[in-house]
Amino acid sequence: MPGISGSGGVPAPEPGSFPVEGLLAWYRLHRRSLPWRETRDPYRVWLSEVMLQQTRVSTVVPYYERFLNRFPTVSALAAASEEEVLKVWENLGYYARARQLLKAAKIVVDTYAGIIPDRPEELAGLPGVGAYTAGAVSSIAFGQDVPAIDGNVRRVLCRYFALAGIMADKEGLRYLSGLLAPILPPGRAGDFNQALMELGAVICLPREPLCADCPLGENCLARIHDAPETFPSRREKKKVPVRHAVAAVIRDPLDRVLLVKRQHRGLLASLWKFPGGFAEPGEEPVQTLARSVRDETGIDIRDDVFLGTVRHAYTHFRLRLHVFSCSVSGSRQVNGSCKDYRWAFPGEIRDLPLGRADRQAADLARL
Repeated sequence: MPGISGSGGVPAPEPGSFPVEGLLAWYRLHRRSLPWRETRDPYRVWLSEVMLQQTRVSTVVPYYERFLNRFPTVSALAAASEEEVLKVWENLGYYARARQLLKAAKIVVDTYAGIIPDRPEELAGLPGVGAYTAGAVSSIAFGQDVPAIDGNVRRVLCRYFALAGIMADKEGLRYLSGLLAPILPPGRAGDFNQALMELGAVICLPREPLCADCPLGENCLARIHDAPETFPSRREKKKVPVRHAVAAVIRDPLDRVLLVKRQHRGLLASLWKFPGGFAEPGEEPVQTLARSVRDETGIDIRDDVFLGTVRHAYTHFRLRLHVFSCSVSGSRQVNGSCKDYRWAFPGEIRDLPLGRADRQAADLARL
């Protein structure tokens, strides 16, 4: 495969030299106590893997427990509404995960009689389940001898074998899967996969790895050549743009607040929000406010009072959300581009799923 090389021209070691037993022994002694490691229930393993995508373990634990308390089985999840699921998921981010998990649960109930399939090929056919998640659930919950390569595992393997140019794309992951397959200990692939993940999470860190504590250290080519942080190769990070938007907290005479539902696709799909939108080039916030609210709701506003700015980071941009308190000038009839809306009392807003920035906007408005 192009772009793969050993450090200093030294060829990568043969798979048979990988210290499998040493890694497993280290894992038994040092693994963190996490709720999803106390079970082989495929639904719980699957849920944990979905929640852990691009999210820290410390953040996931309370969400995992709360989610299972509300939806203890795949059948209970399949019977829920999207709004119920999004509310429990609120502030965990990457909401597409929750929507796809719900779709997949419905398929499991309708197609597989509520029994999660054990074969990685069938799991990978469910919405939101990629090769990694399918491998993790198959190996951990069902004891299948299949690899599961996430970012932590990729980093460990690239360093151990001194592999340059292995990207987190299908080609790179396919190569690493082929490298890992003959290393997997028969019948213990689940523990082995988790051991590699754990090693990458707590020892083989992206920066300043704790090589002295690593059970693979004596054979790791990246460490032998004193260059662990050069593997795997990193793509140059693009500058993250800042985008400005507005949110209008519009009250009616009954002290209800207007909320609109986001579209079913795109950023924060299907969550509720305050009316408003992104600024166009050259617009001041008050100009964006009047234009975007009119476009979205058909309502003209007045008496706008600036409440503050909410700052939030998304994957591809940084948001500056300028929040205004407003009242209606004229008719309260909603007839703009929004498809779904409601006038909600402050107490009702707490029970609706909102994105983090809109929840902070509600706090600014003392809702």
